[in-house]
Amino acid sequence: MKKSRLKFILAVVAGAVFASSFSGCSKSSSQASEQTVKVGLLHSLTGAMAISEKSVRDAEVLAIEEINAAGGVLGKKIEYVEEDGASEPSTFATKAEKLINSDKVSTVFGCWTSSSRKAVKPVFEEYGALLWYPVQYEGMESSPNIIYTGAAPNQQIVPAIEYLIEKGYKKFFLLGSDYVFPRTANMIISAQVKAAGLEIAGEEYASMDQTDFAAIISKIEAAKPDVIINTLNGTGNVSFFKQMAEKNHSSEDYMTMSFSIAEEEVATIGADILKGHMVCWNYYQTTDTEKNKAFVKAYKGKFGENRVTSDPAEAAYDAVYLWKAACEKANSFEVEKVLEAIKGGGISFDAPEGKVEINGENHHLAKTVRIGVVDASGLINEVYATPKPVEPDPYLKTYDWAVAAGVQPLE
Repeated sequence: MKKSRLKFILAVVAGAVFASSFSGCSKSSSQASEQTVKVGLLHSLTGAMAISEKSVRDAEVLAIEEINAAGGVLGKKIEYVEEDGASEPSTFATKAEKLINSDKVSTVFGCWTSSSRKAVKPVFEEYGALLWYPVQYEGMESSPNIIYTGAAPNQQIVPAIEYLIEKGYKKFFLLGSDYVFPRTANMIISAQVKAAGLEIAGEEYASMDQTDFAAIISKIEAAKPDVIINTLNGTGNVSFFKQMAEKNHSSEDYMTMSFSIAEEEVATIGADILKGHMVCWNYYQTTDTEKNKAFVKAYKGKFGENRVTSDPAEAAYDAVYLWKAACEKANSFEVEKVLEAIKGGGISFDAPEGKVEINGENHHLAKTVRIGVVDASGLINEVYATPKPVEPDPYLKTYDWAVAAGVQPLE
């Protein structure tokens, strides 16, 4: 009886201690939630797009850490929850719903491909959540629940083709990955080139996981274009350019203008292979601003001197600061109030690329257009820039040739 009673007393005491400990954990957790604001990061950390998206994720983490070190947002430190879209649009949609409904994040920074963005778009719209999308894209879209911090087509695709036409290129070969961005981009480019009375010499698409480009390269050789307009994404770029190099084709034989090759991809493919080829973005690691010098130094300081910045990484970095500015204007983290603050205008950031500001009506940014050429060191040097930021026109309503051609979005 004494032993039984002793066991009973010890069990009661142990239960009390456990309850006290559990209560203490709950209180601590509650206090932590009161001191932090949770955001989601949703990028491909695995699969074909990981080569490009890792740098975007890293730039977002850098911005979050900088903001936290400076006191946070509205008195709260930012806590991030990370999910891997795994280069699959359906996975992006599933992970977006988890971040919104299970993790209860205040906003999400994420996606790269238009397929992934279009997969999550209805999720964010259905739940009244907010996505910050950091990559140039094909346009023909404007969502009340997405802020587009990369280039609209009139801030990358259209001015790049205008530049090539002015430089005397007449025969264009269109090469892209087989999904919405390249197909819509090439629809726009075809209308623009034909309106100028010039020639589309060929149009080919590769699956996202394609590694053999022999047949496509043979078609390029047969077409003999002046320039290849490249909208390949992810590992497709690596395979294509390395196989072109194996056939001793350089920029002197087949010039390319690429829309998804930035410094990160150059480092992977090789500067010796990409030297002399052209790209079009709104930012390069070499962009000459004081803010960019600080950004590059901080990025390399955190992730390694061998790492490079890029346009999508910079646009992702800007997105975190723009979200902060919108929350502070709204004096709230609630999506509805943040969106109302954005709609009112004036949400801007002194970014590495130069000052950027959100257009409250279409949720895109005004951005400077920059044509660049890859050099032997792997950096991209600007050879042309617009004199001032270009206002976003995602539907190309201000271009007569686009209106006449009936350019429409492809879902």
